[in-house]
Amino acid sequence: MKYAIISDIHSNLEALMKAIALIGQHQVDEVVCLGDIVGYGANPNECVDLVKKHCSIVLMGNHDAAAVRPHTAQDFNPLARRAIEWTYATLTLEHRDYLQSLPYTASKDDLLFVHASPQSPEQFNYIFTQEEADHAFQFFTEKICFIGHTHIPAIFSRSVRVKELNPNNRYIINVGSVGQPRDGNPMLSFGIFDTAFWSFELIRDVYDIETASIKIAQQGLPEELGIRILYGS
Repeated sequence: MKYAIISDIHSNLEALMKAIALIGQHQVDEVVCLGDIVGYGANPNECVDLVKKHCSIVLMGNHDAAAVRPHTAQDFNPLARRAIEWTYATLTLEHRDYLQSLPYTASKDDLLFVHASPQSPEQFNYIFTQEEADHAFQFFTEKICFIGHTHIPAIFSRSVRVKELNPNNRYIINVGSVGQPRDGNPMLSFGIFDTAFWSFELIRDVYDIETASIKIAQQGLPEELGIRILYGS
């Protein structure tokens, strides 16, 4: 099986459309979305529609959860809270119901898919460091756990970061963010995993970032949200 794994779209339609086009070039069997379809960007409804159309597995992210229950965004920073309030008002009832129905995890082919962490997935804990990854390994049994949430691509194994996979080891792989990378690289990010060859490829590419940025301001969302995607910050 060949999987495309996307995450953290954040209502960035231009980035999502480019990611879907790139995925089409890789002849994948399934597309998995690890959540945070909405939040921050200008096109939540359109992004939900595309994810529903193209993804066989879709999980709930913390912004998806907050977009249907805005009172849960109390720990969000002020910019994120403003975006969530706007997103809640903009989403159709059908799309709110869809986001509400999403599961926190999925498991297939000895792979675990989750938005943030295998530890209490509904709490959306972050995995930034090797220490945090080492702790998280005890909370799943699959060979690989695919995550997003930090918007920073990374591969963790037990006590060491790696770039190439060994089928005898276990891994936590962060596929980065389609719509709002935060590793200083504004190019969209997602992963391709092939179970036959036990291979993972991180895909980075440009998209129409200027349009995505301008639309954020045009919708009355905080301008800072449009600026940050220009720099991958």
